[in-house]
Amino acid sequence: MSLPALIVIAIIILYIINSIKILKEYERGVIFRLGRISPAKGPGVILVFRPLDQIVRVSLRQEAMEVPPQDVITKDNVTLKVNAVITLRVIDPTKAVIEVTNYIYQTSQFAQTTLRSVLGEVNLDELLAHRETLNQRIQTIIDGHTAPFGVKVVSVEVKQVDMPESMLRAMAKQAEAEREARAKIIHAEGEFNAAAKLVDAATLMATQPMTLQLRYLQTLTEIGVEKNTTIVFPLPMELMNLLNKTLTPGSEK
Repeated sequence: MSLPALIVIAIIILYIINSIKILKEYERGVIFRLGRISPAKGPGVILVFRPLDQIVRVSLRQEAMEVPPQDVITKDNVTLKVNAVITLRVIDPTKAVIEVTNYIYQTSQFAQTTLRSVLGEVNLDELLAHRETLNQRIQTIIDGHTAPFGVKVVSVEVKQVDMPESMLRAMAKQAEAEREARAKIIHAEGEFNAAAKLVDAATLMATQPMTLQLRYLQTLTEIGVEKNTTIVFPLPMELMNLLNKTLTPGSEK
């Protein structure tokens, strides 16, 4: 066999070897043959005959994308900085290549505008208390934008909400005032219950006068337990009333 024939055979073999491409399990290859799209191929071994064919590799794995902090003005006119994390994946490699220039950049822009518009329609309290509902709503809106180019938004999570220092101080004062109000209400309820019990006890003692005398003796016992030198001798109220009537001039006519 002549030398030129060997060279031609070697070139053909090298060309075929160079045309062999291996796609991983999570990859798909979108091939343009003479500028026309071909069905996505992969995974495994495929042949790409350059320069007739051009291949674009597309990953089907989930990708986490962080939305840059956005200046948001809530419905109650509170200025915040909010960022989020979006998880997405390609479900149609062909559309992801031919419908948009860069599907990640496109999704990021949709996410930024949607984040500002949705959070601008709610109050601050709703943003802090119902974050899961807002995440679901943002995900539904973004997914509606990305579906035409074969991208599925798996989840959206509002990552961080940065509030001004003045707002943080105001919220701290509000929480402190609410705790003080609850403490005062609990204290007042305790006083009310104690007063009700005292009224019940007084009513019960009034039915049995001897109970007052027993209570009097119990009080004297409690005072004497501590070995005090002070002697407390309470006088009955009836005796005090009798003395007042006796000593007051003109009390009896």
